[in-house]
Amino acid sequence: MDLEKIKSKKSIKELLEFGIINIDKPSNPTSFNVSDFVHRTLKEFGIRKTSHFGTLDPKVTGVLPVALNRGCKLTGFFIGEDKEYVGIMRMHEDVSQKKIEKAIKKKFTGVIKQTPPKKSRVKRVEREREIKRFEILEQDGKDFVFIAEVQGGTYIRKLIDDLGKELGIGAHMLELRRIRAGIFEEDGEDNGYPSVNLYDFEKAVEEFKKGDEGALRKIIIPGEIVSELYEVLEIKSSSVKKALTGKPLEKSDFVDLKKDIEKEEIVCIFCDDDFIEMAKVVKDKYFFSKPEFVFQKTQN
Repeated sequence: MDLEKIKSKKSIKELLEFGIINIDKPSNPTSFNVSDFVHRTLKEFGIRKTSHFGTLDPKVTGVLPVALNRGCKLTGFFIGEDKEYVGIMRMHEDVSQKKIEKAIKKKFTGVIKQTPPKKSRVKRVEREREIKRFEILEQDGKDFVFIAEVQGGTYIRKLIDDLGKELGIGAHMLELRRIRAGIFEEDGEDNGYPSVNLYDFEKAVEEFKKGDEGALRKIIIPGEIVSELYEVLEIKSSSVKKALTGKPLEKSDFVDLKKDIEKEEIVCIFCDDDFIEMAKVVKDKYFFSKPEFVFQKTQN
């Protein structure tokens, strides 16, 4: 989908109704605090609710996408995507970089088993998580700068603690910054939507209050960006009303179904440039897909 084309057709009201802002979370506030701040700042412009895509610890900074209004319905479709971090870990005793890298290669690369830390809100049961990249970038005495690309739901602080135990010397995390959460990046190199700090976000809102929507429009990401994660299928215009009333769709409702779509796969359904719904492929006797989230347009 041409996201910029879709965005250019929308009013600022439509973007606020179904949008996402890629916030650069500062240290200290919780992820909820940041989401709530966005909510309060935009409340007078019709923002009823906000939600963030994946919690960051208060001291952790970086990429924190915050959904607006009906964009919140997309949360479950984004959470669980891979995350990327840069950070500093401190070893409790002197150790060579080579020895750390050997331990990482042996026990902390690929699929590992991890038990959530005691302070986490999830059940403390061992689970598998994939470590796609874990590299040491720089050493300064007992401090090591690292980069890690991991499966969503991986606890980096626990990863560092477990590494210290494996080395028999102990370790803890000094600093951590998330530079990517799925398709949302710090620099926006791939999709043109870099993270924005709270100061620049506030400044954009202040300009909007004075009648200039340019800065705010620039930082709002259309909810249709979900199409970058899931297969896009197009339905016929004659089937739009049927879809918008939440009815399952048949093969005959689609423009082209030559693509090899698997049963149980989540797909993104459009009619031309109009986002219609997120759906699950069922391929049963009567229907091809059933809706997971239907996007009903509001009256302007």
